[in-house]
Amino acid sequence: MIKVHHLDHSRSQRVLWMLEELGLPYELVSYQRDAKTWLAPKALRDVHPLGKSPVLEDEGLVLAESGAILEYLVDRYDSERRLSPELMPPQAPERLRYRYWLHYAEGSAMPPLLMALVFARVRKAPMPFFIKPVARMIADKTMQGFVSPQLKLHLGWMDAELGRSRWFAGERFTAADIQMSFPVQAAATRSGGLDNYPQLRAFLARITERPAYQRAEARGGPLNLAASGR
Repeated sequence: MIKVHHLDHSRSQRVLWMLEELGLPYELVSYQRDAKTWLAPKALRDVHPLGKSPVLEDEGLVLAESGAILEYLVDRYDSERRLSPELMPPQAPERLRYRYWLHYAEGSAMPPLLMALVFARVRKAPMPFFIKPVARMIADKTMQGFVSPQLKLHLGWMDAELGRSRWFAGERFTAADIQMSFPVQAAATRSGGLDNYPQLRAFLARITERPAYQRAEARGGPLNLAASGR
């Protein structure tokens, strides 16, 4: 049976959701973040040298990286292509959009969101009183000069693209939407939220209504990304 090493409030929620969409049975091994540092426990290093989640085990394979895991599950178990476009022709618009969003999620969307999280924590971090104003000034200037404009650029782009079609790859739901769910959910809790992005808000409403998403949440626990910025 497939085994998923799942860290609470993390990207591994997407793997559980994917397995539920495919109707595949799986064993769930859960790990809890440190309440103070929000880091993964050292026990995950026994599973993978980087100590990160998700990690999936299947028939002797040990796979990491959520995007790579989703692609593996599609290729291995989705023979009917319910969650991905046909492989041929490779230049088909849906196929190109599907591949783009699978890689965009972590390659382009997440870096500014991660930076927003880091600088938010810098502002709140305990430090000597004479250093705190300097640290906050650096954090604020970086956010205003680079991170916030990048977030606005990317969120505007995603919102506009969802105005073209119901889902990221086209008119039907695919694994690309599962992969894109995490950056959109992260954006909803950081740097102003999604008040100005109606298509992204509608996307979040649609995915949380899916029975497979709800089953994944019931097994892995609710995704609370706001807590990571405490």
